Amino acid sequence: MEFQNLLYKKSGGHVIITINRPDKLNALNKATIQEIGLAITTAEADTDVRAIILTGSGEKSFVAGADISEFKDLDEKGGAKLAMDGQLVFNKIEQLSKPVIAGINGFALGGGCELAMACHLRIAATNAKFGQPEVKLGLIPGYGGTQRLPRLIGPTKALELLMTTDMIGSNQALELGLVNYVTEPNELIDKCVEIANKISMQAPLAISSIIKAVNSGLTSQNGFTKEIDEFGKCFVTKDFIEGATAFMEKRKPQFKGE
Repeated sequence: MEFQNLLYKKSGGHVIITINRPDKLNALNKATIQEIGLAITTAEADTDVRAIILTGSGEKSFVAGADISEFKDLDEKGGAKLAMDGQLVFNKIEQLSKPVIAGINGFALGGGCELAMACHLRIAATNAKFGQPEVKLGLIPGYGGTQRLPRLIGPTKALELLMTTDMIGSNQALELGLVNYVTEPNELIDKCVEIANKISMQAPLAISSIIKAVNSGLTSQNGFTKEIDEFGKCFVTKDFIEGATAFMEKRKPQFKGE
């Protein structure tokens, strides 16, 4: 599949999607957001793909923010639609049936931070910087930042970062629980692939159920009920039969996502 603003590389049981606008520090314009949505949907539909890695091109930036040049002519209605369109794609990532791992290779600011937070796991290079600087423009985050940042690091620190526009480095992001690991820049993708490969060995339908149950608990009061439902569904999968059989036979299971 051909993309104008992305690179799409399939390797084994995972796909690496690279936002490829290095001259703009990979800033998110409307077309790029739409392509991310299409690439994510394509990877989800591919039965060979068990995990997705999302990163940015170049050595400076994961995504430095939204493309502000598209903002200048917007009114209230246009701004609301921009946020809605972005949230549709970012929500799609968060709710995807396959895990999405963000490989954060530099600046993750504004929409870039929001994109990283929509992913299920986040691995940051030592040079990564995170921030939500929208209030400097007289705006607020529109792609889910006011919701996901408090969930990930707590409301007190989230409010501080949202209102002061302070940036934090990768080590502080790790301390706050915003990222899972910090690596040297040249080891970033290898670490993402390592985690993707670990996930790829597990039961795909159970992984999907985990995502659904966790998301339900984060966004509603029905998390425990969702866990019960998903737990029950696992018992009628071939993967459960294979997993239980492999355990009894003391061998590694061979899951097929059935």
